[in-house]
Amino acid sequence: MARSSRRSRRRGGNSAGLIMGAIALGVLSLAIIGAFGWLKYRASTVVAVDRASLCPVTGARSETAILLDVTDPISDTTALDLKNQFEQIVAGIPVGGAIDIYSLSEKEGELERTFHGCNPGSRDLADEWTSNPRLIQDRWEKGFQRPLEEIAGRLASGRTGDASPIMAGIQRINLQAFASLPARTPKTLFIASDMIEHTPAFSNYRDGVAYSKFQKSEARAKFRTSLDGVAVKILAFQRPSLKFTTEDLAEFWREWIANNNGTFDGFIRLEGIR
Repeated sequence: MARSSRRSRRRGGNSAGLIMGAIALGVLSLAIIGAFGWLKYRASTVVAVDRASLCPVTGARSETAILLDVTDPISDTTALDLKNQFEQIVAGIPVGGAIDIYSLSEKEGELERTFHGCNPGSRDLADEWTSNPRLIQDRWEKGFQRPLEEIAGRLASGRTGDASPIMAGIQRINLQAFASLPARTPKTLFIASDMIEHTPAFSNYRDGVAYSKFQKSEARAKFRTSLDGVAVKILAFQRPSLKFTTEDLAEFWREWIANNNGTFDGFIRLEGIR
């Protein structure tokens, strides 16, 4: 009788061990499936980017355009201040955000786009489980950081021109960079210039900064553009011996931006004068 009882306990112990083993195996299988599903989900949240621009194929998260007025030279001090401002702007571009850089020419509406691309993110933001941090860092440096650093180093290379069609430049950027974007996309325009409009249609040199006079000019209709949803910030170069104050010039542009449905985001007077 005792022997039979021992055999029963042994069989019971084996059964319990098998059950516990099966449970442990089930838990491990669920953990593996869960981990695989998590990695698959994380990988699916990584948005593919265009190889040339490094912008998300689903569209940029934001758009920042910079208009550089190189129709006249600037002082070394102003160039250094502008370089610092430029680097701060670039540092503020979010991952997936686009930046376009244009150079103003003396011909109305003719701009040179010197850079177009998005911030793909550096290795600091890379997911080591689903991506290669080294390749991400290399892509960020070659496609985003270095080209913008090269542009920052050339900011002082202005050339004297016969005209300064700033309004036409803004109009062109608005049509090229902003107009086709969804309304919800944050849009910012930085203008680095002395902000002295000078064209046959209207000239601050000739006509002053009275906005009422501008409204009576041909330029009002010619350069009208819809800046809906665009925040405009001005980085102003200082010029000597003007017939109007910097404050009056800032007010002129505040009115022009507001009358074109844009948001005036500030007028920063850069250091130095030339």
